[in-house]
Amino acid sequence: MSRASTPELLTLHAVRLLGVGDEQAIADRFALDLASTKELLLDHQAFGWISWSQFADIGGWSLTESGRAENERGLAAELGSDADTVSTAYSAFLPLNGRLQAACTQWQLKPAPGDAMAFNDHTDPAWDQAVLDELAAIGQELTPLATQLTATLDRFAGYDTRYTRAHQAGCVDSTTVDSCHRVWFELHEDLIATLGVRR
Repeated sequence: MSRASTPELLTLHAVRLLGVGDEQAIADRFALDLASTKELLLDHQAFGWISWSQFADIGGWSLTESGRAENERGLAAELGSDADTVSTAYSAFLPLNGRLQAACTQWQLKPAPGDAMAFNDHTDPAWDQAVLDELAAIGQELTPLATQLTATLDRFAGYDTRYTRAHQAGCVDSTTVDSCHRVWFELHEDLIATLGVRR
């Protein structure tokens, strides 16, 4: 039976998954109440788990080292006896991860005579379509994997649908909005955080 995570854990975990995020982005990540999220962020700051950084007009919360350790402690306690299920899913994820990385590289680079690292200017429709087809195939394999993970922990819900929407929009590698790469990177971070492993 799938388990729901506490708002306290989800708030801290959202900070980790986003890397840097403001209150709205952190609340939105797991559809949390904004006012409650703001209170929890201040609590997490008081414990030294997160810190606020400001650059010109842009600011956001990020994890401290102690916050990262606390996040992993909370995730491990939540996971409990389901570690084998998530480990199995992670083992299935890793080959797909290699394919995703290769596809994103092919989206960014298109080798040319004398320049193996030539930038892909997206003027070759056949090249780009081959990449999009591979990303679609990866997305098809992601769906049962996400279903398996979500059946264990509710917070894994949505990765497959977000990926599919990004693919359908042709958004491959943006870092500012959901793209195939951004959703995939977040799922990877979620898996390694949950299992307490490193990339």
